[in-house]
Amino acid sequence: MDEEAAQVVKRIFTLCMEGRGPSQIATLLTEERILIPAAYHQKEGRNTPSQAGEKPYKWHQTTVAKILERKEYTGCTVNFKTYTNSIWDKKKRESPAENQTVFYGTHPAIIKVDVFDKVQELRRQRHRHAKTGKTSLFSGLVYCADCNQRLYYCTTRYFEKRQDFFVCSTHRADKEKCSGHYIRAVVLEKMVWLHMAEVIFCVTHYETHFRAVMERELRLASEDAIKVCRKRLAQAEKRLAELDRLFIRLYEDNVSSKITDERFTMMSSTYEDEQKQLKVDVQELQQEIEVQERQIENLEQFIQRISKYTDLQELPPYALRELVKAIYVEAPDKSSGKRRQGIHICYDLIGFIPLDTLTKEETA
Repeated sequence: MDEEAAQVVKRIFTLCMEGRGPSQIATLLTEERILIPAAYHQKEGRNTPSQAGEKPYKWHQTTVAKILERKEYTGCTVNFKTYTNSIWDKKKRESPAENQTVFYGTHPAIIKVDVFDKVQELRRQRHRHAKTGKTSLFSGLVYCADCNQRLYYCTTRYFEKRQDFFVCSTHRADKEKCSGHYIRAVVLEKMVWLHMAEVIFCVTHYETHFRAVMERELRLASEDAIKVCRKRLAQAEKRLAELDRLFIRLYEDNVSSKITDERFTMMSSTYEDEQKQLKVDVQELQQEIEVQERQIENLEQFIQRISKYTDLQELPPYALRELVKAIYVEAPDKSSGKRRQGIHICYDLIGFIPLDTLTKEETA
């Protein structure tokens, strides 16, 4: 392992986990005058397909994005990443993920698999950047509890930190479709930190009790989810088998001239489209069943993550991205004469944590 290069890769993944995008990371690396890969290879006397040119410290967001997508950093080897149409067509094309072959544990890992997977999930989320250049550590994580749409981060260059806020994107577009789920960023940060601090305390001081309660909750939720997924999977597989029979009958009818070629083409195209979608659905349902069956393993992994943050005194972006998957903000309740608002935190790997149940059983 090239330790110097590995440190740069780790820093890039850490910055992404803290909520920075490829362009922001590229700007930061340029400011810190870190050599781009081509310039670093030249310095080490290695062959490189491209030259660094006159700007050896000028990082581009495309380079950062490629590094963030490179699965080999997790200690595996990926084969068949590209292909050519024929021996006469030399142009290399990127192979879809399902056509690639991955061999795990072929060399020392620079990035942990769970960190790599989390980064891919973060990059799939489309973050709305404010025109001022200001960002929030919650960007891309906050949703409306009623319509499940994102909450926009709103700020201006004249706002103080306490004035920045989040608002429901649906309400902003059409006030009749959803009520105003408005919450100030500093209030959200305080509420999330208090909840996370309580979870960390509970795991740290009552790990056995936390594990028992969460195993019970996860098992109940998994059983229901698996039952629904298996029912849908059986229906999809039954329909796939039925489509195979329909294809045979359709072909026989076309051969015997019971239906025209145009009719055959139209119907077979319709069946093929349905078949393709069903195969995708079957694969997704099988993956969901596997995920649900691994819930107890996920719980152990979550507890290990929590153990790294036992001494936290504030909410760092990395911890937020590693532990939290989504935050749902309720509409404010003013019936008591005071503005009260609740949030629900969906934690990565294990979902929602019933703190009320945990606290009651601890004190019982």
